[in-house]
Amino acid sequence: MAACSVGPDYLREAAPVSTNFKELKGWKRATPSDGLDRGNWWAPYKDRRLDQLLRQVEVSNQTVAAQAAAYEDARAVIREAQAQLFPVATAGYSVTRTRTGPLAGSGSITTARRTGATYTTTYTAPLNGTWDVDVWGKVRRQIESDTAAAQASAADLANAKLSAQAQLATAYFDMRTADSLIDLLTRTVALDKRTLNIVQNQFKAGYAVTNADVATATAQLLTAQGQLAAAHVTRAQFEHAIAMLTGRPPAELTVASGLLPGNIPKIPVTVPSALLERRPDIAAAERTMQQQNALIGVAEAAYFPDISLSAIMEFIGPIPLPFSAARSISSLSANATQTLFNGGLTAAQVDAARAVYWQSVATYRQTVLTALQQVEDQLAAIHYYSQQLNLQQRAVSEQRQAVEVYLNQFQQGLVAFTTVVTAELTLLADQQAELTTRQNLFLASVSLIEALGGGWDTTLLPTQRQLQEDFSLLPQLEPTSPPVEAVPPGATLLPAPPPRPQ
Repeated sequence: MAACSVGPDYLREAAPVSTNFKELKGWKRATPSDGLDRGNWWAPYKDRRLDQLLRQVEVSNQTVAAQAAAYEDARAVIREAQAQLFPVATAGYSVTRTRTGPLAGSGSITTARRTGATYTTTYTAPLNGTWDVDVWGKVRRQIESDTAAAQASAADLANAKLSAQAQLATAYFDMRTADSLIDLLTRTVALDKRTLNIVQNQFKAGYAVTNADVATATAQLLTAQGQLAAAHVTRAQFEHAIAMLTGRPPAELTVASGLLPGNIPKIPVTVPSALLERRPDIAAAERTMQQQNALIGVAEAAYFPDISLSAIMEFIGPIPLPFSAARSISSLSANATQTLFNGGLTAAQVDAARAVYWQSVATYRQTVLTALQQVEDQLAAIHYYSQQLNLQQRAVSEQRQAVEVYLNQFQQGLVAFTTVVTAELTLLADQQAELTTRQNLFLASVSLIEALGGGWDTTLLPTQRQLQEDFSLLPQLEPTSPPVEAVPPGATLLPAPPPRPQ
């Protein structure tokens, strides 16, 4: 009967993948022993607090929890489809009280006098069985479709987890940037206080310093203090975002202050074709292709007759338990129903199923192209941000020396106070720009790891056999777990589409 399944068998559609990344300049090519390939993807940052927070995403993030429930629903749908392969049996029980004979008298029924009437009680216990035989594979194709949909849901769950972790890591490094800005502005406030003290002393001593210079120094200090207060607001907001992503109210989470590290860790990069196996969103789009491909077979099965078997055994007797061979009636029947004309409805449904399939193919290819773009974008960002950071760090070093020189010269009366103010403002702007570039570099590194799929790959998907045998387990999403089913390098994950429509 398996050979009778109508509809195209699935073959994975080719994806538009290049042989190498365009922006892969000076990058280390990943090897199987690299930590990013297996294990927690955030391990290279070597940040214990970040590690603690990211581990909480899987167990308490509500977006991940919602997607986990959606996956459980998809698994239940498989069981619903599998139930259609089996007969349906029903049982009943009825009691009938029958009167035979005349009814004499006058008045209402309740006062009528019964004469010569006979009352009989009959007990009936029917057993019914029906079975729609899946001769043409309609149900089996539906199971195939639902199984692929469950695999897509498992990949969506992995993608939700990866996305939430990336959001938390982004908020974490934004918070560390705010901590570094608070540290910078605190030092700037100290420098401005020192400058104001020098100006006030020189003004009192009668040097060539005016009230305008004192007011300028005071305004510079107040501006820096205002920026410091704003930085605390930003820091608090990022901490609140982290609490939300870990599934907790902001009041229940406090993260100690810490500075943003100087540079990002080394991130190994795989070849573009590896994204097909590493990205959960690509895996979900590929599984959706098989889901829609199987539904073509479901639609085509309507061209063929529906065949069903039915049986009934009924026990009838005057006693409450009439179960005996002498009181039984049984029958067997077979039925076949063929649609002769429906105005082209079946053909339209098959065409619609094929169109939806090709829509899923286009979505799959677009998902692959988007993934390639995201990786290329972050490779370019890290490459040029690294160059920019090096130049800005040199600029900060040079400007810091200039401030010290101008401040000493001002104390000696060699330069005007406006020269000192201009130099200090330039230094602060350079320091903020350097910090922003470091922030961008860390955010780009998180985005790059997310674009590469984190520590996930398709071997962590539940297999079709597992889903169809209804193993009571969630998909193996933890990268440290052993793979459910190893896929050799270069092998395709699962089978590919019917011939292209002409």
